[in-house]
Amino acid sequence: KEKGAAFISSGTWSLIGMEVEEPLITKESEQLNFTNEGGFSGNFRFLKNITGLWLIQECRRYWKSKGEDYDYEQITAFAEDSPPLVSFINTDEAEFIKPGNMPIKIQKFCEKSGQKVPETKGEITRCILESLAMKYKDEFTNLERISKRHIDTLHIVGGGTKNLLLNQFTANSLNRTVITGPVEATAVGNILGQLIALDEIDSVDSAREVVRNSFALEQYQPEKTDKWETAYMRYRRIIGL
Repeated sequence: KEKGAAFISSGTWSLIGMEVEEPLITKESEQLNFTNEGGFSGNFRFLKNITGLWLIQECRRYWKSKGEDYDYEQITAFAEDSPPLVSFINTDEAEFIKPGNMPIKIQKFCEKSGQKVPETKGEITRCILESLAMKYKDEFTNLERISKRHIDTLHIVGGGTKNLLLNQFTANSLNRTVITGPVEATAVGNILGQLIALDEIDSVDSAREVVRNSFALEQYQPEKTDKWETAYMRYRRIIGL
C-alpha cells in the first residue's frame, strides 16, 4: 500500500480507487457513487465502477459484423495515427452501456454535442481512448478531494494494461506517473492470498514485493500536459460538467 497511490483495474469495465484504513463515507462519496469494499488485510478499497474497454470491444464486434475483422492491436494502431484531442464522449452515458451499433452511437453523440464527427475507425477509437483517459481524470480528482490526499502514482492492472496507448493517455490526462502490470492481476492476487493464508508469505506487503520481483512493470510519464489540460476543460463542457 502506498499513501500517495491509486489504482485502476482495467478491462471491459474499469474500477478506480485507493486503499484506505477506514471507510470514506461522506455525502459527496454517496452522490458520486463510490463504495467501500473490505480488503484482504483489514483495510478498505474505496472505489468506483466505470466504463472501460467495453466501448472498443463493441466497436470491434460491430466492424466484424460488417466483414472488417481487425484485432485490438490493429485498431489501436489506427487510433495512434489519427489526430489527437478532437472529439470526446461521456463514456458513462446510458446509451453506451447497451450493446450494439457502438460506432454509430459515438458519432451521434459527437454530432449532437456540436463536435467534429469521427468518421474513420482510427478517429472513433481515438475518441474512445482519449475520453476514457478524461473520465479517469474526473474520478482521480474526486478521489483526491474526498480522501484529502495528493496522489503521486496511478497503478493500472488487468487486461486493459495491454493497450499501451490508453496507458500513455492516462498519464497525460492525470499529469501523474502511471505504472502498469500485472496483466493477470486477479489470478495473481488470488494465489498470493492463499499463500498468505497458508503462512507461505507473511504479509500483504511481502506479497506485493513478490509481484514486483516476478512481473515486468511498465512506467509511463506524462507528456504534452498543457494540451491535455486545455482539452480537459473542453471535455468537461461537452459532457455538461
